[in-house]
Amino acid sequence: MRAAAQRLARRLGRRGALLTMKGTIATLYGYGQIAQPPTDLRGLCLLLKAMPLDAWGGAWMVAGIAALVCAWLPPRRDWPGYLAVWAITTPWSMSYLAAWWPLGEYPRGWAAALIFGAFGAVCLVAIGWEEPPRARTEPPRET
Repeated sequence: MRAAAQRLARRLGRRGALLTMKGTIATLYGYGQIAQPPTDLRGLCLLLKAMPLDAWGGAWMVAGIAALVCAWLPPRRDWPGYLAVWAITTPWSMSYLAAWWPLGEYPRGWAAALIFGAFGAVCLVAIGWEEPPRARTEPPRET
């Protein structure tokens, strides 16, 4: 069992592991927006003029599933997954930022804007990372 897990981890790599975590979070966040919508929607006032919250939740889930699928692609071909997560976090970050300033409708909007912005920005940083070379496993030396 352990050998199978190690093979999967090697196949996934660090880039894929990050994308798997991002995809899982995005998918579950989107599901949460649909299953149990938040009661305070002041920070999303601009987004909700474009689409209802259920549609945004679906968009989060699509981005998350795209990231999960792309996590298994070879390095440098997994970029659509990173862009999908970044693309869904950007409007949320901007909506919260605008609700805080200049609209003044949501006093804590700056904090939510930073959280969503940082979540997406990690994808923009990681998209340029090289997968570290695999360590060669050598048999233990006898002394």
